[in-house]
Amino acid sequence: MPQNNEYSDFSLEIKANAYKERLNPWAITRLLPDMQRVTVARFRTRSDAEGHLQRLRQLIPDASFKVVFDCQREEVVI
Repeated sequence: MPQNNEYSDFSLEIKANAYKERLNPWAITRLLPDMQRVTVARFRTRSDAEGHLQRLRQLIPDASFKVVFDCQREEVVI
């Protein structure tokens, strides 16, 4: 029986990563100079993110972190 090889493993991996990101909408971001930011970690619940944030602030007191809700929308392809 022939297999459908239309989709590459790479495209499946991208879709899987996008799905995982939607499962974890809460993120901790580190605020950098010049309005830049870096996502440090993602969580399923806000309370998990805030608990991790407290620990980060203890470990790195000089850094600036924020908990954000990252509502990602899928791009429409025309």
